[in-house]
Amino acid sequence: MSDAEPRLRSLSQRELRNESGRVLRAVGEGQSFVLTNSGVPVGKIVPLDEPTPTLRIVRPARRRGGWAELGIARRTETRSLAEILDELREDSL
Repeated sequence: MSDAEPRLRSLSQRELRNESGRVLRAVGEGQSFVLTNSGVPVGKIVPLDEPTPTLRIVRPARRRGGWAELGIARRTETRSLAEILDELREDSL
C-alpha cells in the first residue's frame, strides 16, 4: 500500500453479515473495507466514485383532486351507534 492510500479496515464475512446496515452507512460516508473469509482477504468494499444523480425539482408538487372535490354531502345520523348495531344484529337472525 502506498502512503497516499488510506488504511483500509479489515471486515470479516460474519461481521458483514451481522452488521450490514452499519457497514453500508460507513461505506456511504466514504470509508472502505477489506473483506476477509477465515482471515484471508477476498475483496474490497469501497464507495462509488460518482455521486448519485439528484432529481431536479422544477416546481413543487400540488395536490389536486381528492375526496373533497367529489361533492358528497355527509349524512347526519340521529340514531346512536348502539341502535344501529342492534338493527344490524336483528337482520342476521
